[in-house]
Amino acid sequence: MENRKVICLGKEFTSEDERREYFRNELRIKLPELKKIEGFPIGEDEDIINLSDPPYYTACPNPWLNDFINEWEKEKENISGRHRDFHVDEPYASDVSEGKKNPVYTAHSYHTKVPHPAIARYILHYTQPGDIVLDGFAGTGMTGVAAYTCESPATELQYQIQQEFKLQFGSSPIWGRRNAICSDLSPLASFLSSVYNTSFPLEDFRNEAERTLAELQSSCAWMYETKHLENEIGQINYVVWSDIFLCSNCGEEIVFWDSAVDFLAKEVLDKFKCKSCNAVHEKKGLDYKWETVFDSLTMTASRKISSKPVLIKYTFRGKGYLKEASAEDIELVNRIENEKILDWHPLDSLPEGEKTSEPLRMGIDCVHKFYTKRNLIALAKYLSIISSSKYKQPLLFILTGMIQRSSKMNRMHVKNFFHGGGGWNAGIMKGTIHIPSIPIETSIIEQVGDKIQSFIKAKQCINASGNVVYISSASHQPIPDSSIDYIFTDPPFGANIMYSELNFLWESWLKVRTNNKKEAIQNRKQGKSLLDYQELMTECFQEYYRLLKPGKWMTIEFSNTSAAVWNGIQTALQKAGFIIANVAAIDKKQGGMRSITTATGVRQDLAISCYKPSLEFVGRFSSNSQEVLVWDFVDEHLNHLPIHLTKEGSTTSIVERSAKILYDRLISFYLMKGMPVPIDARNFQDGLKQRFVERDGMYFTKQQAAEYDEKKAKAPQFVQLSLIVTNESDAIEWLKDRLRKRAQKYQDIMPDFRIATQSLRKGDTLPELKDILNENFIQEADGTWRTPDPNEAKDREALRLKVLLKEFNGYVAAINQPKAKKLKEVRVEALRAGFKNSWELKNFKTIVILGDMIPQNILLEDEQLLMYYDIAKDRV
Repeated sequence: MENRKVICLGKEFTSEDERREYFRNELRIKLPELKKIEGFPIGEDEDIINLSDPPYYTACPNPWLNDFINEWEKEKENISGRHRDFHVDEPYASDVSEGKKNPVYTAHSYHTKVPHPAIARYILHYTQPGDIVLDGFAGTGMTGVAAYTCESPATELQYQIQQEFKLQFGSSPIWGRRNAICSDLSPLASFLSSVYNTSFPLEDFRNEAERTLAELQSSCAWMYETKHLENEIGQINYVVWSDIFLCSNCGEEIVFWDSAVDFLAKEVLDKFKCKSCNAVHEKKGLDYKWETVFDSLTMTASRKISSKPVLIKYTFRGKGYLKEASAEDIELVNRIENEKILDWHPLDSLPEGEKTSEPLRMGIDCVHKFYTKRNLIALAKYLSIISSSKYKQPLLFILTGMIQRSSKMNRMHVKNFFHGGGGWNAGIMKGTIHIPSIPIETSIIEQVGDKIQSFIKAKQCINASGNVVYISSASHQPIPDSSIDYIFTDPPFGANIMYSELNFLWESWLKVRTNNKKEAIQNRKQGKSLLDYQELMTECFQEYYRLLKPGKWMTIEFSNTSAAVWNGIQTALQKAGFIIANVAAIDKKQGGMRSITTATGVRQDLAISCYKPSLEFVGRFSSNSQEVLVWDFVDEHLNHLPIHLTKEGSTTSIVERSAKILYDRLISFYLMKGMPVPIDARNFQDGLKQRFVERDGMYFTKQQAAEYDEKKAKAPQFVQLSLIVTNESDAIEWLKDRLRKRAQKYQDIMPDFRIATQSLRKGDTLPELKDILNENFIQEADGTWRTPDPNEAKDREALRLKVLLKEFNGYVAAINQPKAKKLKEVRVEALRAGFKNSWELKNFKTIVILGDMIPQNILLEDEQLLMYYDIAKDRV
């Protein structure tokens, strides 16, 4: 690898080493200017340079991005089969199911990854060979791996995708290399991404990796030895430790393992006895036993929780054994405690954060305190060994894969221990920094051997190269306007994952840490509210809009059950100028602990497909009248929506083609342009019926309708999406759907209406059923209610608007009283009507003041209210 001619950005080098050294020197010169770019990481210059492999990977903003883009654009001219007029009208609308069990996905335990075969489907649909793909929240670089997969897919994956494309689009995808740009704010994530996107000869790497393992064994094997029988020595795999508490009744020690683990019942008890006095306790009611010790690494006195080794799993002559920790094992621990650590290791102090409170409370206030002395010595030794290796980068990838599992966060899976279900080394709890009372100390030597094998297995699947990776804020990309052909991105979602806090341990070992000023999360310790998060995401999406070529697409992977976060993302997208065309599911098949046990995690992620309007459409928008533009917009948008979708052999409803959603998209588009909406909902629906073709409650162009009819004939069973009533607008739609089928009396409607409206949002008042019927429907002489005809509907709309604005003005009067308090309950439909009216009158101040006085969940969970409020803030 190191001794062949290398061509890079038009320069010739005799080896990769020479290329690397040249560009590192260039990077050193450019660093002062790069530090002015938002997102520049925290670290010493030389540490940033040593972590980098320029120009392909820089542990800071990449100064060669434009050189790569120019080179790739020139290469496009020589790629056979490329089309100058290539464009995509219809989004990739099929749900994608792709598991997390492939070797590439499991090679590292980073928080989140979208499986690269799932991303590859989107890239193949939206691009052609040679196109440039961007991911500004790239994480571990799966978008880059997916771009490479488009050129070199596994045979089985290629066949599977080809069959899917033939079924959905009637043709095979165009295979071939796409070029990826992968950036992330996190030094850890971008480093992992660089290794995933770098190729090297695997057999040579295997030999070097095994050499480093042998050197580690030579230095550290003695620390992982335990007596088998008599003088026979086994090699430790794991050591189970137990915290020690103090009995609140007698003051004696309670070793958690001895008292709380019931070997007969094969479980950890919620209530357990003190072995000295038989007093019954719960863990949460006990105090830890603390020790004051001298920390020779920081030369300070500190307190730590008392613990002891209780169980050892070891190997002797290829067979596994269990034993209780003996006096000799404890003596070995004590001996190791007195050893000096001769190799560098991090001593960084843990910052205060939302996820760091638990370790800080438990006396773990520095990075080195997360480890037993044994594992800390071995990790430091292995880092020293690999630092001089020609394969330092991939070997450092392996080291980072052990950083958390080697710490006191590593848990014992007691259920598996007793019942034999899988491994009883459970790993860490995802999404938090949890220190268990029964941690497992895993042998570093064993981990290195395992990680080498799993890493090689991953690289055998995909040995990508040529993509560009760097550290930068997604909101500040050093890339020219309209340079990118497609964007796939998986941004942070609200308070789901506190990346910079959770990455602190890893990044301390890398010596380069996240600059979290522009970290797009919701975090109290950083002073970032949900609205702050939305503002940060708006900045990122505005930057994406600037970089993307007109008429091109972006896909956002979304994973959060919060309606407020969902609306925040949609608002940010639309404020940036994107138009949402479709939402589909990405099923990763396997949820982590948080996706199983918390309300903010879901097993099934969503893929939002949106597009940047074409220059032709933008030109029409600036030259035509308001009324013409309404239907230009609808025509343009309908041509970007899926035409026909099936699920389990049945035709399914496309919600984006409904009159309600089309009108919502129109409102958003006009608001983003700072213009009044020139048509109300009723006239809009009448215009849709006159100008477009309606099928199954959805609207199509004439050509699309013919295609829909043809495809539906092959899947005639139609599945209407079920309506979940969460607000007044949903309730009206529910009633319309019911009364369209047949007129009904109040007493026939009421029981089902009560059941349907059980999931209303807190703070949103729903009018009585009689009032909703009076404002929106027509009562016949026999007492039955029916839907109004077009003329009646206009009258009802005018009557309802008058009622809503009267209620809105009541809210305005209430908040303008001296010492006015926040409104606890509001009618959302009244707010929508009032915000719209205030917008048309350019009374932005009223929108903002009232928005601040209503329940925050109402504002954040309603897309229309949030849109008006967010834009009005910029105009006050």
